[in-house]
Amino acid sequence: MGHWFDQNIVEPGKLPLLLALAAFVLTFAITRLITRMIRAGKGPFRNITPGGMHIHHVVPGVVLSVVGGFGAVASGRQGVAAGIWAVVFGAGAGLVLDEFALILHLDDVYWTEEGRRSVEVVVLTAALVLLVLGGFSPLGVNELSSDEQQDRLGVILTLIVNFCFVLIALFKGKARLAVVGTLVPFVALIGAVRLARPTSMWARRFYRNRHRARARSVLRAYHHDVRWVGPRRRFEDLIGGAPDRVPLPGRKS
Repeated sequence: MGHWFDQNIVEPGKLPLLLALAAFVLTFAITRLITRMIRAGKGPFRNITPGGMHIHHVVPGVVLSVVGGFGAVASGRQGVAAGIWAVVFGAGAGLVLDEFALILHLDDVYWTEEGRRSVEVVVLTAALVLLVLGGFSPLGVNELSSDEQQDRLGVILTLIVNFCFVLIALFKGKARLAVVGTLVPFVALIGAVRLARPTSMWARRFYRNRHRARARSVLRAYHHDVRWVGPRRRFEDLIGGAPDRVPLPGRKS
């Protein structure tokens, strides 16, 4: 394990990125824990409101991201300083993206349905950084034997084809399949060959005059969303907390 860590993380200079990712995830988790305790009125934590103005944690997050980013650029990819600045940047990024929905809507939507965008962006960011940590050889090129390394052309062609599948999946509005498909080629292929989502660029371009295909796309997207909206909501509630439920008109809360 130690040899693998040195060969794949330390030697390529990926240790700061790993530290930044760890700080990012840990900061997000701690922040969500604290905000949920504040929301429930438990524990010693309270909102910071000097002079009656609520200071959102995106503010220190921006400061940490800027300081950590400039520090990381100045320190390079090796050494203790690079690791420290990476942790500072990762913590700042975790605070910022935890309130991504606030930045997007320019409104305090932290505990609303719109606030779920923050959780989605955090999960997507963590997944993308993990892909970068995995390197540019998702099919295990680094594990090829010396004989197999002589025939890398086939591997490179496979990567290129898979990258095309990933792009098609993105154009078809299947962002999650595209991200996972970066590491698992068959997932990208599934996203590439299935019908596009009706609001995607692919559907607007190729289904414009194909009414049957567009109708099938709408129907399939509807059934998919109905099937997965429950598990996705439970997963997001587990990570970020359930949003406030707005009572329907005429219904007592």
